[in-house]
Amino acid sequence: MQDSRNVTDEFKRLDHADIVRKLDARGIELEIAIENLERDFNMGTIVRSANAFGVRRVHVIGRRQWNKRGAMATDKYLHVDYFASIDEFVDAMKRDKRTIIAIDNVDGSVELSKVTLPSRVVLVFGAEGPGISEELLEKADQIVAIEQLGSTRSVNVGVAAGIAMYEWLRRHHLQDSSKVIK
Repeated sequence: MQDSRNVTDEFKRLDHADIVRKLDARGIELEIAIENLERDFNMGTIVRSANAFGVRRVHVIGRRQWNKRGAMATDKYLHVDYFASIDEFVDAMKRDKRTIIAIDNVDGSVELSKVTLPSRVVLVFGAEGPGISEELLEKADQIVAIEQLGSTRSVNVGVAAGIAMYEWLRRHHLQDSSKVIK
Protein backbone atom coordinates (compact mmCIF):
# COMPACT_ATOMS: atom_id res chain seq x y z
CA MET A 1 0.00 0.00 0.00
CA GLN A 2 1.31 3.47 -0.92
CA ASP A 3 1.80 5.92 1.97
CA SER A 4 0.62 9.30 0.65
CA ARG A 5 1.51 11.39 3.71
CA ASN A 6 3.88 14.35 3.30
CA VAL A 7 6.77 12.59 5.04
CA THR A 8 10.20 11.54 3.83
CA ASP A 9 10.79 7.89 2.95
CA GLU A 10 12.36 7.35 6.36
CA PHE A 11 8.93 7.85 7.96
CA LYS A 12 6.74 6.04 5.43
CA ARG A 13 4.67 3.25 6.98
CA LEU A 14 5.41 4.42 10.56
CA ASP A 15 2.46 5.43 12.68
CA HIS A 16 2.02 9.02 13.84
CA ALA A 17 3.29 8.45 17.39
CA ASP A 18 6.49 6.77 16.15
CA ILE A 19 7.19 9.66 13.76
CA VAL A 20 6.75 12.24 16.52
CA ARG A 21 8.95 10.20 18.88
CA LYS A 22 11.76 9.96 16.32
CA LEU A 23 11.53 13.68 15.48
CA ASP A 24 11.54 14.62 19.18
CA ALA A 25 14.65 12.51 19.74
CA ARG A 26 16.63 14.40 17.11
CA GLY A 27 14.92 17.78 17.28
CA ILE A 28 16.75 21.05 17.76
CA GLU A 29 16.48 23.49 20.67
CA LEU A 30 15.17 26.40 18.57
CA GLU A 31 11.51 27.30 19.08
CA ILE A 32 9.27 29.48 16.91
CA ALA A 33 6.41 31.80 17.84
CA ILE A 34 3.85 33.38 15.54
CA GLU A 35 1.69 36.29 16.59
CA ASN A 36 -1.69 35.45 15.08
CA LEU A 37 -3.68 38.69 15.09
CA GLU A 38 -5.08 38.13 11.60
CA ARG A 39 -5.74 35.00 9.63
CA ASP A 40 -2.43 35.04 7.78
CA PHE A 41 -1.87 32.37 5.15
CA ASN A 42 1.89 32.57 5.79
CA MET A 43 1.54 30.78 9.13
CA GLY A 44 1.30 27.44 7.38
CA THR A 45 4.51 28.16 5.50
CA ILE A 46 6.30 29.06 8.73
CA VAL A 47 5.10 25.87 10.44
CA ARG A 48 6.10 23.74 7.45
CA SER A 49 9.60 25.27 7.46
CA ALA A 50 9.87 24.76 11.23
CA ASN A 51 9.15 21.06 10.71
CA ALA A 52 11.69 20.83 7.88
CA PHE A 53 14.45 22.39 9.99
CA GLY A 54 13.86 20.17 13.03
CA VAL A 55 12.02 22.65 15.27
CA ARG A 56 9.84 20.70 17.69
CA ARG A 57 7.75 23.43 19.31
CA VAL A 58 5.74 26.24 17.73
CA HIS A 59 3.90 28.83 19.83
CA VAL A 60 0.85 30.63 18.47
CA ILE A 61 0.00 33.89 20.24
CA GLY A 62 -3.52 35.23 19.82
CA ARG A 63 -6.11 33.49 17.71
CA ARG A 64 -6.16 29.69 17.82
CA GLN A 65 -7.57 29.47 14.31
CA TRP A 66 -5.06 29.61 11.47
CA ASN A 67 -4.81 28.31 7.92
CA LYS A 68 -3.22 24.89 8.35
CA ARG A 69 -3.45 24.11 4.65
CA GLY A 70 -0.07 25.72 3.92
CA ALA A 71 1.54 23.54 6.59
CA MET A 72 0.81 20.47 4.43
CA ALA A 73 -0.07 18.47 7.60
CA THR A 74 3.44 19.01 9.04
CA ASP A 75 1.86 20.62 12.12
CA LYS A 76 0.65 17.15 13.12
CA TYR A 77 4.26 16.14 13.83
CA LEU A 78 5.11 19.25 15.92
CA HIS A 79 4.07 20.40 19.37
CA VAL A 80 1.90 23.50 18.94
CA ASP A 81 1.17 25.63 22.02
CA TYR A 82 -1.46 28.36 22.08
CA PHE A 83 -1.29 31.52 24.18
CA ALA A 84 -4.29 33.83 24.46
CA SER A 85 -2.14 36.85 25.32
CA ILE A 86 1.34 38.26 24.85
CA ASP A 87 1.89 38.34 28.62
CA GLU A 88 1.01 34.65 28.92
CA PHE A 89 3.53 33.84 26.16
CA VAL A 90 6.29 36.05 27.60
CA ASP A 91 5.82 34.57 31.09
CA ALA A 92 6.08 31.03 29.70
CA MET A 93 9.27 31.84 27.77
CA LYS A 94 10.85 33.46 30.85
CA ARG A 95 9.99 30.39 32.96
CA ASP A 96 11.64 28.26 30.27
CA LYS A 97 14.66 30.63 30.26
CA ARG A 98 14.28 31.37 26.54
CA THR A 99 15.53 34.53 24.90
CA ILE A 100 12.77 36.17 22.86
CA ILE A 101 14.00 37.52 19.53
CA ALA A 102 11.49 39.32 17.33
CA ILE A 103 12.24 39.16 13.60
CA ASP A 104 11.00 42.42 12.09
CA ASN A 105 12.53 45.22 10.05
CA VAL A 106 11.48 48.10 12.27
CA ASP A 107 13.50 51.06 13.51
CA GLY A 108 15.97 49.99 16.17
CA SER A 109 16.38 46.44 14.90
CA VAL A 110 19.85 44.89 14.64
CA GLU A 111 21.06 43.14 11.48
CA LEU A 112 20.89 39.35 11.64
CA SER A 113 24.54 38.95 10.63
CA LYS A 114 25.61 41.08 13.61
CA VAL A 115 23.71 39.35 16.42
CA THR A 116 24.40 36.35 18.53
CA LEU A 117 21.59 33.84 18.31
CA PRO A 118 21.46 31.99 21.63
CA SER A 119 20.74 28.29 21.58
CA ARG A 120 17.74 28.65 23.94
CA VAL A 121 15.83 31.12 21.84
CA VAL A 122 12.35 31.57 20.50
CA LEU A 123 12.17 33.46 17.19
CA VAL A 124 8.97 35.48 16.89
CA PHE A 125 7.24 36.36 13.61
CA GLY A 126 4.23 38.55 12.96
CA ALA A 127 1.64 38.76 10.24
CA GLU A 128 2.41 39.71 6.67
CA GLY A 129 2.02 43.48 6.40
CA PRO A 130 1.58 44.75 9.95
CA GLY A 131 4.42 42.64 11.36
CA ILE A 132 4.78 42.11 15.10
CA SER A 133 2.63 44.23 17.43
CA GLU A 134 4.22 47.12 19.34
CA GLU A 135 3.36 45.38 22.61
CA LEU A 136 5.27 42.23 21.69
CA LEU A 137 8.20 44.20 20.21
CA GLU A 138 8.54 46.03 23.53
CA LYS A 139 8.66 42.75 25.46
CA ALA A 140 11.18 41.03 23.18
CA ASP A 141 14.76 40.75 24.39
CA GLN A 142 15.98 41.85 20.96
CA ILE A 143 14.61 42.85 17.57
CA VAL A 144 16.46 41.54 14.53
CA ALA A 145 16.10 42.42 10.84
CA ILE A 146 17.27 40.45 7.82
CA GLU A 147 19.59 42.51 5.65
CA GLN A 148 18.29 43.33 2.18
CA LEU A 149 19.99 44.94 -0.78
CA GLY A 150 17.09 45.43 -3.18
CA SER A 151 14.40 48.06 -3.50
CA THR A 152 11.56 46.21 -1.76
CA ARG A 153 10.74 47.24 1.79
CA SER A 154 10.57 43.67 3.08
CA VAL A 155 10.55 39.99 2.21
CA ASN A 156 7.48 37.81 2.78
CA VAL A 157 7.19 36.73 6.43
CA GLY A 158 7.27 33.05 5.43
CA VAL A 159 10.55 33.66 3.59
CA ALA A 160 11.94 35.68 6.51
CA ALA A 161 11.10 32.84 8.91
CA GLY A 162 12.88 30.32 6.70
CA ILE A 163 15.98 32.52 6.49
CA ALA A 164 16.10 33.13 10.26
CA MET A 165 15.53 29.46 11.13
CA TYR A 166 18.20 28.33 8.70
CA GLU A 167 20.66 30.89 10.08
CA TRP A 168 20.10 29.55 13.60
CA LEU A 169 20.48 25.99 12.31
CA ARG A 170 23.68 26.90 10.43
CA ARG A 171 25.25 28.49 13.51
CA HIS A 172 24.21 25.89 16.10
CA HIS A 173 23.74 22.61 14.32
CA LEU A 174 25.29 22.41 10.87
CA GLN A 175 28.80 23.29 12.05
CA ASP A 176 29.00 19.77 13.47
CA SER A 177 28.48 17.43 10.51
CA SER A 178 27.83 14.49 12.86
CA LYS A 179 24.47 16.10 13.74
CA VAL A 180 23.24 16.32 10.15
CA ILE A 181 20.64 13.74 9.09
CA LYS A 182 21.40 12.37 5.65
